[in-house]
Amino acid sequence: MSGVRQGYVRPLDFKNGVVDMTHGGGGRAMAQLIDELFARRLGNSYLRQGNDGAVMPMPPGRLVMSTDGHVVSPLFFPGGDIGCLSVNGTINDVAVLGATPLYLAAGFILEEGFPLADLARIVDSMASAASAAGVPVVTGDTKVVQKGAGDGVYITTTGVGVVADGDDFSGDRARVGDQIIVSGSIGEHGMAIMAQRESIGFAAQIVSDTAALHGLIAAMRASGAAIRALRDPTRGGVATTLNEIARQSGVGMMLQESAIPVQPEVAAACEFLGLDPLYVANEGKLLAIVAAADADALLAAMRAHPLGVHAAVIGSVHADAHHFVQMTTSFGGRRIVDWLTGEQLPRIC
Repeated sequence: MSGVRQGYVRPLDFKNGVVDMTHGGGGRAMAQLIDELFARRLGNSYLRQGNDGAVMPMPPGRLVMSTDGHVVSPLFFPGGDIGCLSVNGTINDVAVLGATPLYLAAGFILEEGFPLADLARIVDSMASAASAAGVPVVTGDTKVVQKGAGDGVYITTTGVGVVADGDDFSGDRARVGDQIIVSGSIGEHGMAIMAQRESIGFAAQIVSDTAALHGLIAAMRASGAAIRALRDPTRGGVATTLNEIARQSGVGMMLQESAIPVQPEVAAACEFLGLDPLYVANEGKLLAIVAAADADALLAAMRAHPLGVHAAVIGSVHADAHHFVQMTTSFGGRRIVDWLTGEQLPRIC
């Protein structure tokens, strides 16, 4: 994104105007879009440098970087939109590696004909989420594709943070005897998207849980608990994420179905649609693998934070040469919680 340019006689029409090909052409129209929309709403001292990139200070520690493309459909859904989702999702990818998120970059692919009013709403949502998280968007890029060659807006965000030397929450550190904790009820984001996409009305509206988790993680770390691994169970849900950790660590896991928090409306929607909430995406929840002796302390710290009020111990790590994730069901039986085959809910983030 470039710096502010003055002298445009006719400002952008954010009520009735639409994106056109000139907005991605590198000329005056593109400069105007950047100045009147992106720079004005996302503005900060780094963005105002006006270069093709940003020069920022870095605290001591190891660099962490993550990038994520966002193609969610619909663009607006109960509890959020593609704007705040693109900010929160990338912040979380950095934070679960133990890093303090510092900066974001954003790339926009816009479709010709997309309403400027909707684009402004999305950018405002990004600005609000970035401000609330204290992680600014410091640089970006905008491209426009012909009508029919896109689907309104795609956003790619890249996050940068730092992790202190000695901190390591990677997925290969789970040990036999560890406890598995989830920060709250699962499946809200995926089911909010599905209900909105298919125009399915339920007695109680399902709202996406999209949120930035670095504040919760900071509270968890301050507890002093021996946290082995952290992950945010997005695509593929809790089941896929735990299978990934089990494989990385060379262990097995046993879940307790009765301990896994699921909102009644989410459970009902999953039953109606033939879905398993264990495989439904989340955008504001995390999984923690913690030493058994510290599980209670970590749980207390999580429950004291607004994003961890409903945190629960849902299982444990055990020895298993096959690295299976299993679950004791509410009826006392046992089943394998296998890898997700295919994509249960496409375009949910």
